[in-house]
Amino acid sequence: MARSSGVGVEIWCIENLQLVPVPRSSHGKFFSGSAYIILNTVLLKSGSPEHDIHYWLGKDAKEVDSALASDKALELDEALGSHTVQYREVQGQETEKFLSYFKPCIIPIEGMFSSGPGHVNTETYQVTLLTCKGDRAVHVKEVPFTRTSLNHNDVFILDTASKIFLFSGCNSTIQERAKALEVVEYIKENKHGGKCEVAAIDDGKFVGDPDVGEFWSLFGGYAPIPRDLASAVPEQPDISTVKLFWITTQGKLCQIETDNLSKEVLNSNKCYMLDCGAELFIWMGRSTSITERKTAISAVEDFVRSQGKSVGTHITFLTEGSETALFRSYFDRWPQKVEPKLYEEGRGKVAAIFKQSGYDVKELPEEDCQPCIDCSGTLKVWRVNADEVSLIPVAEQMTFYSGDCYIVQYTYAGLEREENLVYAWLGCRSALEDKADAISHMDAIVHSTKGNPSVAQIVEGREPEQFFSITQKLIIFKGGMSSRYKRSTAEKGIPDETFDGTKTALFRVQGKSLNNMQAIQVDQVSSSLNSSYCYILKTQTSVFTWAGNLSSARDQDLVDRMLDLINVCISHFLTDLVLIPAFAQLMHLPFHLQPTWQPILVREGSEPEHLWNAVGGKGEYPREKEIARFTEDPHLFTCVSTEGDFKVKEIFNFSQEDLTTEDVLVLDCHSEIYVWIGRHSNIGSKQEAFTIGLKFLETDTLIEGLSLETPIYVVTEAYEPPLFTRFFDWDSSKANMIGNSFERKLAILNGRAKKMEAPLGGSWKAYSMETTPNSYRSRSVGPNGVARSISPASSVLGSRLKSSDNRRFSSPPPIPTKLFSGSSPDLGDTAKGPPAPSINTTPQVHESQDGPNLNIYPYERLKVVSSDPVTGIDVTRRETYLSDEEFQDVFKMTRSAFYQLPKWRRNKLKMSLNLF
Repeated sequence: MARSSGVGVEIWCIENLQLVPVPRSSHGKFFSGSAYIILNTVLLKSGSPEHDIHYWLGKDAKEVDSALASDKALELDEALGSHTVQYREVQGQETEKFLSYFKPCIIPIEGMFSSGPGHVNTETYQVTLLTCKGDRAVHVKEVPFTRTSLNHNDVFILDTASKIFLFSGCNSTIQERAKALEVVEYIKENKHGGKCEVAAIDDGKFVGDPDVGEFWSLFGGYAPIPRDLASAVPEQPDISTVKLFWITTQGKLCQIETDNLSKEVLNSNKCYMLDCGAELFIWMGRSTSITERKTAISAVEDFVRSQGKSVGTHITFLTEGSETALFRSYFDRWPQKVEPKLYEEGRGKVAAIFKQSGYDVKELPEEDCQPCIDCSGTLKVWRVNADEVSLIPVAEQMTFYSGDCYIVQYTYAGLEREENLVYAWLGCRSALEDKADAISHMDAIVHSTKGNPSVAQIVEGREPEQFFSITQKLIIFKGGMSSRYKRSTAEKGIPDETFDGTKTALFRVQGKSLNNMQAIQVDQVSSSLNSSYCYILKTQTSVFTWAGNLSSARDQDLVDRMLDLINVCISHFLTDLVLIPAFAQLMHLPFHLQPTWQPILVREGSEPEHLWNAVGGKGEYPREKEIARFTEDPHLFTCVSTEGDFKVKEIFNFSQEDLTTEDVLVLDCHSEIYVWIGRHSNIGSKQEAFTIGLKFLETDTLIEGLSLETPIYVVTEAYEPPLFTRFFDWDSSKANMIGNSFERKLAILNGRAKKMEAPLGGSWKAYSMETTPNSYRSRSVGPNGVARSISPASSVLGSRLKSSDNRRFSSPPPIPTKLFSGSSPDLGDTAKGPPAPSINTTPQVHESQDGPNLNIYPYERLKVVSSDPVTGIDVTRRETYLSDEEFQDVFKMTRSAFYQLPKWRRNKLKMSLNLF
């Protein structure tokens, strides 16, 4: 079969024992008499594509078509390098991942798929009754149009020619009703052209409402719905009952008796079945042939039938190396995946392409290096000491101690109001009691702060980049000022390492720029060195600056600047001088203060004996290039904690719509996590939210090796900072609505959304609205009392936050479904606009979505390597010079769809097409 042509969803249907591509305008429309193959391709931030293959079997599909779909899915996997995950989808029992491609739902249609022209019968409107199940991914099923189909547990949609009725069983949840309204909206738009009435009917309420009377009249009049019989709750699979089978080349299943499962049990030359009860996994060794794999799949399908398992039993097919987190969770000590170096290699290739174009580029700018909030705001810092917190003088805010804990409040200008971000910074050598008190004190500060600040718990050594962007210049000394730290060192009989200006000290210097740099005091031993960094070594008689062979010119420049700052600190320690005048000069360029010391510059490999003596002698240290880990694709989870039981469930293809006000969600970005608290959730404090974040880290659902020291942010609904909203295509009006999720969606559907908007600045829960003292509210005054340097984000913040470039989806946006024959074409086909002028004559003017008017040129002349290259163009935006027709032909998507992708994903696509 044909290989994938790009990112997104591609669908084929079995017709006359042949694979026929399904046009994009028909995506989401599935016929119950047919079998389909669905390929979803995502370009990860690592630079590699991720493929998921689903084959969907209609309830009336022929057995031969179903078998062919299974075989073709396996062949497609082989064509894609045997790196895909394959899912068997049965009508009515689809996985949530599959349904996420076609939000809000799929509604199977009776009959069979036909690639020929269809006939639409518009003489009479067929009244249908649908049942909706699910509070995230919705399973929609047509049921007989009779009163006996209704029950108290589910939500139903009655679709008539002039009106759509939503009937909510009294036992259904608010989230289920809200999701059903999304289905109502799509039916209204796609089947009624947006022109019909919508009525919401509550189970048990039938007096005084004409809509209720009209609804029941369609069933022949009102009559009570029988009480539902108690339904058996499916038990969760017990890991002790999980069974592993080896599948022979003849298709025989042989159970493997083992006390615990480990990866070592799996042989690359064999196929296995893992029976988890309601779900089955087929693991296929990398050395097995496609014939062996087909035999294994047939054997498992026979096993399902012979064991009397449900026809909807989920079956997932995995090739060695592509194991899902759920599969790996059944094994003990599954080794962590080794991160590919593809990302860094790709960056190097792009740099080489720029050089070919005449640009002197050593390396590409680091991704996401620009802060996503305005970094020219104001800073307040408190040091925690047991039951007390003391506000640190402005001039000393840039010095922390590893044995202490601090609370940092940052106030900055948001798009619509003044925003606050509060951190609890926990020193790696601080006392446990101080860490607990820091969280408690932070909660008190939040209570007394205007609005509803976002809060974060961070541990020394695991600080998020945004923290360094707002502190701008930071020195972290060993030791501490806390009484608990002092008492702890005395009780343990260990020396107090608190830096006082007289001791030998070694500092590692790091940072992104002069407004984002840090000096971290490390153990003065040779093993603390690293060829990727620069260091400052201060002895009692001299000062050395040590430049690693793999450090950059920028790193060496930061050393010079940081040396001046450390010099002022030491002068303060020794003379107890007031720091404000000196820091007022040093915190901002240019640096006027002359250093006390004359540093000795040392290159790695030419160290004097005196330097080695100061660090305890020459020894081994890391000498290989430290490669920064690329940003992980984020994942969104729902979290439910009841009576000690903590459960999480992933939301695939997430969007802002998935932030349901009744829920608690966790956005997992690997290097940091965000706990989002809905207004109508049962979470009453930020401390409780931190507990949920820690439980999530302990659970490590994706088996990604999350550390318990991973930074945890807590954000509340309607007060989401740009740090959080950058991962979504954000609509602030939706974020500011009152009412529960059902009331909000009903208001939007009925055109009353404006009436549901809450006034800006309203509080969450019962938090105080006390204001911050005016002396700390200036938007341009920094922590030293003078103007802070303006962040690059401040001038472009408004436009960047409204741009879809900031979205970070774990997969492409869901396809707007057209569920019914005769519906209008999908937006992807109409967004192209009118045809562009011919490109064979003088270049025409073209309006780009990414900038001003541009001329149009043919693709062959715009490629990086071209025999007749165009001159005088912006080489970073080559794609904008293509006509709309050629753009779609080259990128396999419309221009508007392309610009909806995050910027990093656009750049990856342009790389693959020689346009970047």
